[in-house]
Amino acid sequence: MSIADWPAAERPREKLLTLGPRALSDAELLAIFLRVGCVGKSAVDLARELLQQYGGLRPLLEASQREFCKGLGLGDAKYAQLQAVLEMGRRHLSASLKSGDLLNSPDLVRQYLSAQLRHQPREVFAVLFLDNQNRLMVYEELFFGTIDGASVYPREVVRRALAHNAAAVIFAHNHPSGVAEPSQADQRITQRLVAALDLVDVRVVDHMVVGDGEVVSFAERGLL
Repeated sequence: MSIADWPAAERPREKLLTLGPRALSDAELLAIFLRVGCVGKSAVDLARELLQQYGGLRPLLEASQREFCKGLGLGDAKYAQLQAVLEMGRRHLSASLKSGDLLNSPDLVRQYLSAQLRHQPREVFAVLFLDNQNRLMVYEELFFGTIDGASVYPREVVRRALAHNAAAVIFAHNHPSGVAEPSQADQRITQRLVAALDLVDVRVVDHMVVGDGEVVSFAERGLL
């Protein structure tokens, strides 16, 4: 049976418009993205099959172009469309951070950093440069490493902070292992960075470690 023949309250698009996107399952949301199914399958049936094939919504969204296009009903056009949607989401979060005090929006900061770093296959060290109202000016990924770690150079961080005329910073890096627990090396480099930036009157607000489904804050742990 085609989705068009379903009761209106059960159609994903109508359900979203009536109840909002949070009321929909992963399969229903994906079906709206797919728009159409294939021979013998509705968009919802196809969405369920894809979620089972990829092991869930997140692995599907984070699949490489080559892997994504292997899916039934998917291809380069759908991949490009998906990447555009994901990038719009990241830019929306960025715009939200630039309009308000980050100290009052810890959950939003976590969402933004998770969207930027969680999917990275190698360790990436990034910095959020803030103005004197704690609003985001620039997000920069400064250092790139391997699956085990990345070398971080305080001198370069100071140079970038001065270039942006930043009043404060938030550090962030991911753990490709998925475990967000800060290591001893993480704590040591953070203290070096704090000391270096203190010399140029730039405050270190936090250092966040992004794992798989969790973001750990140094400030909340009392590690700063």
